[in-house]
Amino acid sequence: MPELILHSAVDAVIPSEADFRRWVTAALADRRGDWELGIRVVDAEEMRRLNRDYRGKDRPTNVLAFPVDLPDGVDLPLLGDLLICAPVVAREAADQGKAEHQHWAHLTVHGVLHLLGFDHLDSVEAEAMEAEERRVLAEMDIADPYRSDPAAGEPIG
Repeated sequence: MPELILHSAVDAVIPSEADFRRWVTAALADRRGDWELGIRVVDAEEMRRLNRDYRGKDRPTNVLAFPVDLPDGVDLPLLGDLLICAPVVAREAADQGKAEHQHWAHLTVHGVLHLLGFDHLDSVEAEAMEAEERRVLAEMDIADPYRSDPAAGEPIG
């Protein structure tokens, strides 16, 4: 049975556990049967501190993924933990003209893909990861987060 542990360290309104479960399950479809995953929703200060300590970037980011590195021979369904910054999600959604709920979905899928080993350190990796995000989100009828804004001619993702 899949297990999701959701913890919010903010007073902000966040999506329901059922929403997070649906988004995680969609990202893992055809990849994992059983899984365990923790999601912690944090404020900007906690995210800034973690981003600084783990990535050397002294600013809050939208999502951080911490995959589990199990020793050889240990076969558990643990994927890892995601941290999502509620104020950054809200600000980005507003700045990019996106529905906030859809941005939460995108960042959850994005984080799960990181836990599975996807990355975007170079253009080839980024294209593969973005294509997978688009596919997963489209299956849930969520708009392409990387679509261009026709008025500005720029990507909004």
